[in-house]
Amino acid sequence: MTGTTEVKVWQAVALTLFPEMFPGSLGLSLAGQALDEGRWALETVDIRGFARDKHRTVDASPFGGGAGMVMRPDVVDLAVQATMDKAGDIPLIYMTPRGRPLTQSRVRELAQGPGVAVLCGRYEGVDQRVLDAHGAEEISVGDFVLSGGEVAALSLFDACVRLLPGVMGSEASGAEESFEEGLLEYPLYTRPAEWQGRTVPEVLLSGHHENIRAWRREQAEAVTKERRPDLWKEYTKGKNA
Repeated sequence: MTGTTEVKVWQAVALTLFPEMFPGSLGLSLAGQALDEGRWALETVDIRGFARDKHRTVDASPFGGGAGMVMRPDVVDLAVQATMDKAGDIPLIYMTPRGRPLTQSRVRELAQGPGVAVLCGRYEGVDQRVLDAHGAEEISVGDFVLSGGEVAALSLFDACVRLLPGVMGSEASGAEESFEEGLLEYPLYTRPAEWQGRTVPEVLLSGHHENIRAWRREQAEAVTKERRPDLWKEYTKGKNA
């Protein structure tokens, strides 16, 4: 008798006070279709369901004073522990402006793994002790502050899901996107060839594929150098190594 091997789909878990925010945009377009097809799975965990008092309290005032409230470590711990016991060996990520910037290379690593659990903070954030206790990886989606971690979690999930096998229409469609080779993407054009007096660069109409590739590389390098000197520095360092 021949046994069957269980195929595990990529797993996204959101620990949140607002589970109704999911799947949100992830229920639409390619990500939504892939979700319906079972190429990935989404689960939400309501943190408030782990509060032990009758008021379902999840926050308290910060020690040392200051504005706002902080999510309690005891409540968050119960939610995280229950989630990780069920989800198995997937990384736990906490979305926070103080985290390391999210990069395409980290997204690619996460997409190649079994999935990811994202802890979505609210109020002023989560008690640091519970993050340390569970070894949570702190990640930021930019140098700005959101009302909570849910929008950041949706961004992380979206970035990963689109890299899963069979989600994008063409495996090659992501090969020349921003960050894939350390550069921002070149400018894009489509029909009509002339619009409001603005024309498409002649090289793109030439049919000369080598010239088109050279032009796109030149444009990608130019826009990266102008807009992201940090990326340009790393890119040129790699070329000169």
